[in-house]
Amino acid sequence: MHKDKYKNSREVKEAEFQEIPGVLWKARVVPTNDFEYCSPPEGMELSNGDLVVISTRYGRDLARLLGPLEDRQLIEPEEVRLVHRKTDNEDMARRAELEKREEEAFHICRRKIAKLGLTMKLVSAHYIFDEQKVMFFFTAENRVDFRELVKELVAHFRMRIELRQIGVRDESRTLGGAAVCGRQYCCHSITEKLEPVSIKMAKDQNLSLNSQKISGPCGRLLCCLAYEHGHYSRERKKLPREGGRVTYEGVKYKVTEVNIFKSTVQLTDMDGMRVDIPASRLEKREDTGWFVRPEEASHAEEPEQAGKADALSFEPGLSEKRPQRR
Repeated sequence: MHKDKYKNSREVKEAEFQEIPGVLWKARVVPTNDFEYCSPPEGMELSNGDLVVISTRYGRDLARLLGPLEDRQLIEPEEVRLVHRKTDNEDMARRAELEKREEEAFHICRRKIAKLGLTMKLVSAHYIFDEQKVMFFFTAENRVDFRELVKELVAHFRMRIELRQIGVRDESRTLGGAAVCGRQYCCHSITEKLEPVSIKMAKDQNLSLNSQKISGPCGRLLCCLAYEHGHYSRERKKLPREGGRVTYEGVKYKVTEVNIFKSTVQLTDMDGMRVDIPASRLEKREDTGWFVRPEEASHAEEPEQAGKADALSFEPGLSEKRPQRR
């Protein structure tokens, strides 16, 4: 092994690129499962699946290329990392060695945590690839004074020690596992960044607000709630909200259900009579609010759209349905 190949390298403090480079790759850091955008120096040829050494926020580390990046609109130059080299046999042997040392370091650190009685859960131990530094990631409900723990770890490992507190979503992202759908956690396998997920997203999708059904193994709201939220939001703006009022044949009805997939709205009057209306027949005016256009007018003005709405409803003749008492 070359003596200067694994010299200590300082952590990334400044942006390595002042502007977006011409070639961008998406990569996943192998030990931490973080996603990074990286670019090789001129003349370096890369392919999907290649293992490379790139800069990360913690230092140089091993990453696998997932493919070239085409959409650059939301990328900032300071987010792009430099590809230092493609891995060789020496690098792979070093990574295998570090994995064994990480397993040992994890058990040593966990024993010391128990000895000191610290209220923290150790998630993983990680040796930085091109540095003499070991990092320990942990979760805790509150702030933890781990100064004594650091002293003991430094005395044992005799190298730089860094402890980082992460959230429960970051823990799932790092460790992975099987989700309720039977596939790998989204945060571990496909999600580039952990985006905020709110209970409003579940409400907009008419999902059960039972926390057990809309929460992942990490105890937080499912990441997949955010995937289709944009579609739901756009479609709901075209339709009256549930609980709103719609005028139908001179009578005020209450909106009791909005089905964006069938493109229908269910209306209920004060006597409990219900009627399903295709979205193509609904119109909103600034002065009178939402109302239902006569069937003949809707077919005459928008024959193609009305036909499409009836087809999406999966109920032939839906627009002719009359109010039925429960």
